[in-house]
Amino acid sequence: MKPFFSGLVCCISVLAFQVHGTNYGFYGYEPQRISPLRFADRPVVRKPFPHNIQGAQNTVNIAVHGSNYRFHGYYYHLPPRIAPPVTYPRPTARPEQPVSTHNGHSSVRADTGTQCKSRPLDLVFIIDSSRSVRPGEFEKVKIFLSDMVDTLDIGQDATRVAVVNYASTVNIEFLLKTHFNKVDMKQAVSRIEPLSTGTMSGLAIKMAMTQVFTEPAGARMRSQNIPKVAIIVTDGRPQDKVEEVSAQARGAGIEIYAVGVDRADMQSLQQMASAPLDDHVFYVETYGVIEKLTSKFRETLCGVDPCTLGNHGCEHICVTTATSYYCKCHDGFLLKEDKKTCAKEVKAAVTADPCKCEAQLAFQSAVQSSIQALTTRLDEVTKKVQQFEYKLRGY
Repeated sequence: MKPFFSGLVCCISVLAFQVHGTNYGFYGYEPQRISPLRFADRPVVRKPFPHNIQGAQNTVNIAVHGSNYRFHGYYYHLPPRIAPPVTYPRPTARPEQPVSTHNGHSSVRADTGTQCKSRPLDLVFIIDSSRSVRPGEFEKVKIFLSDMVDTLDIGQDATRVAVVNYASTVNIEFLLKTHFNKVDMKQAVSRIEPLSTGTMSGLAIKMAMTQVFTEPAGARMRSQNIPKVAIIVTDGRPQDKVEEVSAQARGAGIEIYAVGVDRADMQSLQQMASAPLDDHVFYVETYGVIEKLTSKFRETLCGVDPCTLGNHGCEHICVTTATSYYCKCHDGFLLKEDKKTCAKEVKAAVTADPCKCEAQLAFQSAVQSSIQALTTRLDEVTKKVQQFEYKLRGY
């Protein structure tokens, strides 16, 4: 029995030492643990134990702690155990949703996230917040508006934006003259609250035409030729007449895009939108994918800069303006009558006899060149004065 109990105590001691991971001496010997190496790729080494230490040494579990250990007259070195790298599942990309046009064709449009230089616009969003639009869906509409603001070139002399919120009543959230930077505009969009009643689309279009697309509200003068664009977003059938008031708005020079969501009535969308309907009527199945229309409107609303494309015809310098462009010449050259090509400036020759024909021709050429230079500079000054007047008037 005594050997049995002695063996049992020995086994229990060994197990306890392995659990606690500490070196303990057997047979009166003290532990001598060797510090672990720094490199994980070192091979296992088995060497004779030092001669001045005899007996067996029990150590912590080498499979767990991975360091240098002595056992039965030998010491071992194992590389430290390295935990496997933590990996996270790759997020599953949400499939692109089709965007349907008036003719029923659909295409997958991915938002590239790029920003284009849009042509100057007076742009009004008319958004439906009737009871059929759930709070979460209305938040999707506001995200769509913010994405559109990021896409456009916002500014007093660039694109101006207003928002009209409607249900059975109409609320003008902000006018074209209210915000001229993206930060303030997006904050104003985030504060819009749904009205949660009926769907008076015709009334909303009428108020946009009579109270938003006006010079006192910030719309540019007709002489500036700034396009007026309205984008109406709705998910239902209008409770009032939209055909006549939409025709009046289009007749006043307002280009209307109609976006239908879910239960939207296609016939009403067609009555509101401008022609051709294939380019002005859009439909998405849910508000969850309405932001996919951002790329479509980016293609539609972004203007073409003739100076960038190189089709301006200017021989020397092309200068882009808010509505068009004009040509300039380098120093020492004058703009010709075609307003595109340049001629080298001819200075009047100094002659002793001003009565000679050569002197008269040189004088006439110098006078003509001076008149052309003055005319060009007068045009530039006139444009600057007009821009200054627009700013003073608050346009």
